[in-house]
Formats: sequence, structure tokens, C-alpha cells
Amino acid sequence: MSLDDLPAWLPAWCVDRLGDEPVGVLFELRQMSAVFGLRLAGGRDVVVKAREDDGRAASCVAAQARLAERGFPCARPLTQAVRVGALAVHAEESRPGGELLRGDSPDVAARYAAVFARLMADLADVTVAPPLPNPRWARWDHTDAGLWPAIGFLDERDQSAVPAYVVDTAERVRKRLLATDLPCVLGHADFEAQNLRWRDGDVWAVHDWDSLAWQPEAALVGAASGTFAGALPPTLAPVGSSAAFLAVYQDLRGRRFTAEEQEVAWAAGLWTAAHNARWEALHGDTPLCGDAVRAQAAERLRRANA
Repeated sequence: MSLDDLPAWLPAWCVDRLGDEPVGVLFELRQMSAVFGLRLAGGRDVVVKAREDDGRAASCVAAQARLAERGFPCARPLTQAVRVGALAVHAEESRPGGELLRGDSPDVAARYAAVFARLMADLADVTVAPPLPNPRWARWDHTDAGLWPAIGFLDERDQSAVPAYVVDTAERVRKRLLATDLPCVLGHADFEAQNLRWRDGDVWAVHDWDSLAWQPEAALVGAASGTFAGALPPTLAPVGSSAAFLAVYQDLRGRRFTAEEQEVAWAAGLWTAAHNARWEALHGDTPLCGDAVRAQAAERLRRANA
């Protein structure tokens, strides 16, 4: 990507907010957000993120800034989230490098659980407005009509493509999740391998702070225990590895989950997988999560008491 291909608003925004114009494009990524790695005239490398302004960004960036101040391995925001037209935009330090940690064994699960426990501990006293609505793949707590949260580009597709066992699984775990009255906390709702980088055996960077959520701790941990191994496309970890993740997390946090929290954790991990299985079916993708849900649903539903 060249400078000429940048959005028209971006160079002036960099001058206004960062004091320098971009002179080079290091990378561009587009998924739910547009992410631009830029070299500024003064020699700094920065990352600018722009996404639809749904009211969540200010809280997410503020929480990320607090974590970075405390030394948590994440990029330090250089600006607050500000509105540009219909977009919420912020800049942060560039934190390149590191490698993916692949695998879904219990040992790998334990390493991811240690990072998540540290993350949740550091977020525990961060006070921001709840970043609602929660990310769409974690939005079992929606108030829309029907089973799934309203997502136009998915809802307009032929829903008969979604296997009945995926729908049944989602209905059962959502019913279990909605029955809880556990308090909500702030946590990372897209804790996948693709969003972490490691260096010399230690975590180097946790990315995607746009995906903070406001849900019960057990639900956030349970979702992470199922998704931690996911790159692109996402997947569902084996039951034994999710169990290892949950055990290590509780050990490091110094508190055992209650029976209700255990059930909520198992339900939340299965909800995310069901969402991803629906996505696969509606897009005609290889059913990685779909096959995992088929294979694991009975045991995970049993553990969720769903």
C-alpha cells in the first residue's frame, strides 16, 4: 500500500494528533477495523486504528492505556479514541515482532491461561464505562429477537445452512448463561493465538483491545479457554485443554470457581464455538468449529449443566 492509497483524512489527522505526517506505509490490515502501520516524518513508527463508532472504542482505548502504564505487554495508546465522521480512530505505539505460539495441548493452554490471569488481574480495578454492546461473537447477552444477536450481513443469508445441532447447542448454552446473575467485569473477549505474540518463551504483546467485553468473569475465562488456540480460521480447543486452562487460571488468581461459575465457563466457551460454526455454515467454509462442536458438545453441555 502506498501513501496515495491512504484514506483522505488520515495524513491530516496524523499531523493534528501526532504532530507529524506519514511518509511511509508499513502495513495495512482490514478485518473489523482498518489498521495502518505508518512511519512518520520524525522517524516514529505508529499504528492507527479506525473502526465503526459503536460507542465502545473510548472505553477500550482507555483500558488499554491503563494496562500499558502498568507494564502489561500491550501497545501504549498515543491518543484517545476520537471521532472522524462515522469512525472511531486512535493511534498507538508500534509493537512489532514476536511469534505465534501454536498448539492446543494442555501445556500450551496453561501458558495462555497464565497470560489471561495476569490480564484479568490488571483489569480488575480499571474503571471505564462498560464497553457495550459486547463483541458480536460473545454477545449471548443480547436483547435482540431470536437466538443470535442481530448481525445484518449474517441474518440476510439462508439460515437453513446452519446445522440443527449448532442451533440446539447455542440455544442450550445461551439459556444457561442468561440464567446467571454473576456480576460483570471487564475482560478480553477475543483471546486467540492470532492476537498474541511471544518472544523467548514469554508473552511479548497482546493485541486487539477493541474486543474488550463486560460480562461475568467466569464467562470471559470460559470463552478464552475455548478460543486460545485459534489463529485464522478460529477453532475450539479440546475439552482437556480447556479444563487445564480453567484450572491454571483459578490457581493463579487464588480463587476456585463456584459450581455455578464452572458451569457458566463451560457454557461460554461453547457459545463462541457455536457462533463460529454458524459463520462457517453461512459462508460455506470448512466446518472446523462445526466439527468440533459436533464432537465436543455433549461433554461441554454436561459440564455446563445445560
